[in-house]
Amino acid sequence: MDFGVDSPKPAVIAIDLHRGHLDPAVATMPLAEDRAAVVIEANRRFFDGCRATGIPIVHLVTTYRDADEIRSNPFWRTRADNPTATRKNVERHNIEGMPGCQVMPQLHADGDWIVNTKKRYDCFVASDLDFMLRRHGINTLLITGVNTNSCVLATTVRANVMDYAAVCIEDCVDTMDGPAAHEAALTCIRAAFGWVMTGDEALRTFGRR
Repeated sequence: MDFGVDSPKPAVIAIDLHRGHLDPAVATMPLAEDRAAVVIEANRRFFDGCRATGIPIVHLVTTYRDADEIRSNPFWRTRADNPTATRKNVERHNIEGMPGCQVMPQLHADGDWIVNTKKRYDCFVASDLDFMLRRHGINTLLITGVNTNSCVLATTVRANVMDYAAVCIEDCVDTMDGPAAHEAALTCIRAAFGWVMTGDEALRTFGRR
C-alpha cells in the first residue's frame, strides 16, 4: 500500500487512554464501561504487537493547570453543567493532580513516550508532539484512543495538513458520543484525511521485526 512517504517510519499516537475516560471509579468524562473494556483490550493487544515490532508508543494525556484553561474555549463553556450534554463535566475534567490524568496502567510500559501537555482536541496544540516526532524521524502516525469524533478526528486532520501520513486504527478508537458519531468520524477520515485499518492490518503493514 502506498502511504505517500518514501519510507514509512511509524509511531502510535495513543490519545487520552487515561483514567479520566476509561476508569469508571474516577472518570469525569467516561466512555461507557462496557465500551471502555473493549477499547482498553484492543489497544493493549495492538500496543504489545507494536512494541514487539519496534514501533514506539506516544501517549497523549489531557492535563489542565486549572479550570480557566478549560473555560477559555467558548463551546466547552456552553457544555458545562448542561444535563443533556455528554461532556457536561468538561470543567472538572483532568485538572493537574486528578487521578484521571494517569494513563491506564495496562496500556503503559517502560520505554513508551508521554506527552502530558495536551490542552485541546488537536494533540499538536500547546504540546511538543511535532518536535518530538520530527526529531525522531517519524512520518507516519498510527492513531488510537478516545474520542473518535473529537480528539482522534481533530488530530488526524492536523496530522494530514502537517504532511504526516495519518492512519486511524479503527478497532482501537471509540467515543462517549455514541456509534453514529464514531462512524461519521471514520467516514470523514477515509474521505479526506488518512487511512483507516484494524490493528492487525497495521501490524502486518508496518511491523519491522
